[in-house]
Amino acid sequence: MKINQITSSLKRITFFGLMATIVSVTAQAEDFKSLFNGEDLVGWSGSSELWSVKDGVIVGDTHPKGLKGKNLFLSTADSYSDFVLKLKVKMENGNSGVQFRATQKLDYVVTGYQADVADSSKPYFGMLYEEGGRGIMQYWKDMSDEERAAVKAAAKFDDWNEYVIICKGDHIKMVLNGHTVLDLFDPDGSKEGVVALQLHVGPAMRVFYKDIEIKEIEKLLDVNLKKLNPLKK
Repeated sequence: MKINQITSSLKRITFFGLMATIVSVTAQAEDFKSLFNGEDLVGWSGSSELWSVKDGVIVGDTHPKGLKGKNLFLSTADSYSDFVLKLKVKMENGNSGVQFRATQKLDYVVTGYQADVADSSKPYFGMLYEEGGRGIMQYWKDMSDEERAAVKAAAKFDDWNEYVIICKGDHIKMVLNGHTVLDLFDPDGSKEGVVALQLHVGPAMRVFYKDIEIKEIEKLLDVNLKKLNPLKK
């Protein structure tokens, strides 16, 4: 095995070892920054005709006529690179998703990674999609019908779902209601961008989001790496 292959393997082993520490930290609310204040959409950018806040919940609604032309998004002003993102989502009908490390375009359009959210008529809840890029990614196409069904089975339709999305470098992990639905190394994907919520083009739909929090993990990893390697400065 070549030196660079050994180094790469060690980095992956170290990261997997630290992942348990990172996930355990998600239970400590004080470590997270809230992206939604529960009252209004300060800090977010999106169409006021499509997005609102009701009873401490972000509501995305395209009634009565649906959405024509393109998918539209509600986006954070800030960008994030390596992080643990957690939130709760409930899908009334249609197709939505949580964009992360995404690129903001004009007119409320966003491209990039999406943790998919969909109603029970669709197979995509829990899938990683790339909006405006690769679309349905190869890993999903390579999965068996049984594996894709197991991902969908992690979703709670007509109820609140908890998503935890962890990004560090090329590594992306998605946990839906306590079930790991993605654990992927993707060197070709974006490494930084906004967080955004999707309203899908097509018939009228409604989706709800709340408890949106993020923890940037670069400093946490540095601390743990120093514990593993006292010589690290």
